Amino acid sequence: MGFTIGGNRDMRSGSRRRGRTSESTTVAEYTGLWGWDVVPGARAARSSGGGRNECSCGDHGCPSPGAHPLSFAPGVPAGATLDAAAAAWEQVPGAAVLLPVGRSFDVLEVAEYAGGHALVRLERMGLPLGPVAVTPHGRAQFFVAPGAAAELPELLYRMGWDDADLDLRCLGPGDHITAPPSDLGGLGPVRWLRPPTLDTAGRPPHARLVLGTLAYLSHRAGA
Repeated sequence: MGFTIGGNRDMRSGSRRRGRTSESTTVAEYTGLWGWDVVPGARAARSSGGGRNECSCGDHGCPSPGAHPLSFAPGVPAGATLDAAAAAWEQVPGAAVLLPVGRSFDVLEVAEYAGGHALVRLERMGLPLGPVAVTPHGRAQFFVAPGAAAELPELLYRMGWDDADLDLRCLGPGDHITAPPSDLGGLGPVRWLRPPTLDTAGRPPHARLVLGTLAYLSHRAGA
């Protein structure tokens, strides 16, 4: 069975239209409401032989099936309207919605277990928080102010976590994340633990405000 960016070749045209409408609305929300750039991404599907997932980019040896931008498709800039988003997504029906990291936000990523506990603790402490997403392979992604990736080693050093074995990483310029509700690598949809709001989407907190709690709980989860 063939696989294209729009999905299986025998997908009904009506389903494609409904999917495009939903995806275009999601893209317009991210660009027009939250002020984020959006990039069309590849999709993954189980191969006909039941082996590893195949990527819609067409590269049979793709190292990240369904989890990378489409090189031939332009992004949709922040501020784009619903009409502009719909027109852009008409060119790549079925594409995953990806968000470039390092522009409006960086991302602190930790195990979902530690991330969920950190979110509860941070909310109880009344600390400012940005959006938080969770991936189908068990990673929680905290949106923080741009620059966190470059500052992370120094921040960990100052907090005394520089030599700890942490299940924690920071994504910055050049990275992309799959945005809810798109599928990530054929594993299932990404979802929000803490959805964006008008107050948080454009002003994510500095990494130091959440890093200590994330590092502590990531260390406990690893232990």
